[in-house]
Amino acid sequence: MKNITPFLWFNDNAEQAVAFYSGIFPNSEITHTSYNDAAGPGAPGSVLTIGFTLNGNELTALNGGPAFQFSEAISLVVQCDDQDEIDHYWDRLLEGGTPMACGWLKDKFGVAWQIVPTRFFDMITSDDKARNARVLAAMNTMTKFDIAGLEAAYRGDA
Repeated sequence: MKNITPFLWFNDNAEQAVAFYSGIFPNSEITHTSYNDAAGPGAPGSVLTIGFTLNGNELTALNGGPAFQFSEAISLVVQCDDQDEIDHYWDRLLEGGTPMACGWLKDKFGVAWQIVPTRFFDMITSDDKARNARVLAAMNTMTKFDIAGLEAAYRGDA
């Protein structure tokens, strides 16, 4: 079975988005590009789709026109091992974008991202319900995740 590949619909700036994302994530490359013909939706010869990888994960970007916009109903999650990684991805993806609550942001293209500690999902699914509640309460006070604050809540120190 083939992998499931996110397909991102842009108006007419897929090339700029792919270049932006590729400059942020390691192990990124463009794997293929297709072009419009007379049938459109764009001008003949303009980019229709771009297949690319971000840190080895396959995605496709489409210049599909203005019919659809991104929403938070779909987001891309970046799991980070430490605060430096969180800071890097948060700061870079936020350039020209909008911060949201609980580790979420919208980038300048309107794509929603969640920048979370790798350990976060373990912290909120332990058998200790009080511990889970403390971590979720701490998360609800954060815009960008602070691993030290989440860890303190997990231990009961906060």
